[in-house]
Amino acid sequence: MKRYFIKTHIIYLAFFTSVLAFAQKDFQGKAYYESKTAVDMSNFGGSDMSEERRNQIADRMRSRLEKTFVLTFNQSESFYKEEEKLETSGGGNRWGAMMSSFTGGPQYKNIKSNLLLQEQEFFGKQFLIKDSLPKFNWKMEAETKQIGQYTCFKATATKTVDAVDFTRFRRPPNDDETETPKAKEIQIVAWYTMQIPVSLGPDDYWGLPGLILEVNADRTTIYCSKIILNPEEKDVIVMPSKGKEVTREAYTSIVKKKTEEMRQSFRNGGGGGRR
Repeated sequence: MKRYFIKTHIIYLAFFTSVLAFAQKDFQGKAYYESKTAVDMSNFGGSDMSEERRNQIADRMRSRLEKTFVLTFNQSESFYKEEEKLETSGGGNRWGAMMSSFTGGPQYKNIKSNLLLQEQEFFGKQFLIKDSLPKFNWKMEAETKQIGQYTCFKATATKTVDAVDFTRFRRPPNDDETETPKAKEIQIVAWYTMQIPVSLGPDDYWGLPGLILEVNADRTTIYCSKIILNPEEKDVIVMPSKGKEVTREAYTSIVKKKTEEMRQSFRNGGGGGRR
């Protein structure tokens, strides 16, 4: 216990030293994140689908759920965007269209104005989700670990997520399901470093006394692979503006409606759903 308090005091001293270093007006940083999501295919395709075919689809979906993101941030704002990469073969088929519709678009957070903006394309339509920042009731834990050169503290929280939220998409609806999946509560484990004293992080995560370098939430893991502080060429952090403005709640309703259409189409043998 004594060793823990000594270690904590040293880290807090480093934190306050870092605050002075990060206080400059033009401070900016870039953090690169890798995101991986496990795929649950146990009930996909029903008894008529072979295990080999199910594994092929799982591999294709898994590769599309392995992404790289860049978080550009200053003391109060951030812009989170997926790095563009070349499409592999088959990217233009219905699976590609479906997966891209359930992938989060560029996202802006501002902790001073409590604002979240996200551009989102959904089956050919462009939306601008505008809402308050989500609230996380973080529980600070004593456990620490090293991520690269940064000492990170553990924090946990719970989050209620909608079953058709695009950030949690696992697989297309299948004709064996008789009712729409319901929202559920998931456990979030975050690792943040006070050596970079900004209250921001990947995706919509924020609210800790240091940059979040890793998040484990349900089947998804997001981890930081590289950090650049005060790059020579700084980016302008812009607010997304494309698309029809909707709240998160309204957008979720749109996704639910379209998902139900897809489910009905799969049951009727339509396969790809109505466009």
